[in-house]
Amino acid sequence: MSLALVCSVGCWRGSPAQGQTPVAEKQKVILDTDIGDDIDDAFALALAVASPNLDVIGVTTAWGDTDLRARLAERFLKAAGHSNIPVAAGPKTNASSTFSQARWAQSEPARTWPDATAFTLDAIRRNPGQITLIAIAPFSNVGALIDRDAATFRKLKRVVLMGGSIHRRYGDLGYFPDRGPEPEYNVVMDVTSSRKLFASGVPIDMMPLDSTQLKFDEVMRNTVFSQSTPTTDALLSLYEEWRASTGNPTPTLFDAMAVAAAIDPGLCPTTPMHIEIDDKGFTRPASGEPNANVCLASDSDRFFHFYIPAILNGASQ
Repeated sequence: MSLALVCSVGCWRGSPAQGQTPVAEKQKVILDTDIGDDIDDAFALALAVASPNLDVIGVTTAWGDTDLRARLAERFLKAAGHSNIPVAAGPKTNASSTFSQARWAQSEPARTWPDATAFTLDAIRRNPGQITLIAIAPFSNVGALIDRDAATFRKLKRVVLMGGSIHRRYGDLGYFPDRGPEPEYNVVMDVTSSRKLFASGVPIDMMPLDSTQLKFDEVMRNTVFSQSTPTTDALLSLYEEWRASTGNPTPTLFDAMAVAAAIDPGLCPTTPMHIEIDDKGFTRPASGEPNANVCLASDSDRFFHFYIPAILNGASQ
C-alpha cells in the first residue's frame, strides 16, 4: 500500500523508530444499513469489516423490519469472524420493499436489540469529531439522531452516503445520452429525514446514482465465490437468496462505493455542490454555499480492482 493511500484515510501515529513499519490511524466508522432487501448492503458490509483502514465500531439497521435486519447483520458478522462488532436496531418503519434475504436472517436467534439512536449518539459523545457515519439506507435513523440530539449529531466527523441522483437515473450506465435524474430510493423513502441531513451542517460525501451503478458480473462473482472463505460463503448464500427472490443474476453494488470512498476518496472524486431536495425526492443542485461533496462519476474497472482484492485479502485473515 502506498504512503499516499494510507494518508488518504488516516495519519501516522507519531514518528516510527528506524526500521519499524509505521501504523496507519484507522477511521472509526458506524455503518447504517437496510441490509436484507437488495444485496449490495451485504457486499458493503463485507468491505467495511475487511478493510484494515476502518475500525467498524458498530452496525445500525434502518428502515422496515429493523430487528430482522439486525439478525441478518449479526449472523453475517459472526460468519465473517467479527462477532465483536455490536449491532443496534433503529426505529421500525412501514416499508413496501421485499426482504429478499429473510430466510438467512431468520436462522439467527431473535433477541432484543440495542437502540440504534442511543447507541450512535453515545458513540459520538465518546469520540467527538472522530466518527464517520456511512449511511447506505433510507435516512430514517439519521432523522431520528437529529431529532433527538442535533448538537451531538454535528460532532460527527462526516457522513458518507449512498443516495441521490444528479444527472443519471437508474439503469443509466453512461453508454447513451443522459436521460436526466430521478428520485433515488434512499432519499425518496424519507424526504423529511433527507432534508434534515443536508441541512445539518455535518460534512457530507455523497455517492449518487451517477457514480454507484457498478455491475458485479459473472466473471467477478466467480472470482469471489470460488474462494470459499467464511465471508465469501456467506455472501454467496445471501446472493443466492436475493437472486431467487428477484430473478436478477447481476447485482449492482451501489452501497459498496460509499464504503470504498470512505477508505480511498480517490475512487470517487467529488465536487462541492449545494443540494436541495424537493417534495418528490429529487436531489437538485442549486445556488448557495456547498452542503455536500458529490461524486458525479467513477471508474467501474478501478473500483472492482480495489474491491475484489480487499474482500479476498480481508476474508483470508
